[in-house]
Amino acid sequence: MNRPIPGTVQVAVRHILSDRTTGFLTRTRRITWRDSVYRVRRPASGKHTVELTCPECEASLLAEVRDEARTRRTAAILLVLAAVSVVVLLLAFGYAVHEGGKTLPEGQSLPTLFPVSVVSVFVAFVAAPVLYLRGRRYNGVSMLDAPKPRRLHGLIPVRG
Repeated sequence: MNRPIPGTVQVAVRHILSDRTTGFLTRTRRITWRDSVYRVRRPASGKHTVELTCPECEASLLAEVRDEARTRRTAAILLVLAAVSVVVLLLAFGYAVHEGGKTLPEGQSLPTLFPVSVVSVFVAFVAAPVLYLRGRRYNGVSMLDAPKPRRLHGLIPVRG
């Protein structure tokens, strides 16, 4: 039924029906939408612009589709960057624990690299999962910027 066809990619055009934020101290955001699945043909090389139509409001949306090789390469680069972020996280955390646990003589301060390692731990802690999820979800299709009435749409990759 939903088998992948070589040379194509499935995307869903997400039409936002409502986007409400409520609350004062605790903010709650509630988004309702309706998806429509499209199958888009990939170009042999480079990138190609395609036009998708939202069935809800019949707005015309422009999307850019990249070829299969570049899509795989970009996804692999994102996953490698996620792995490098995990390594940086572990090394910086180990260094911060090692240097931070020392008892220093009076008048001596921690090395300059210590605050850098602490910042690296926090940056890598956020970057690693974000890069990993982006690498797993990347499908080579991106929506081009739309005028104001069409901004209530999004392109979502379809896993099947």
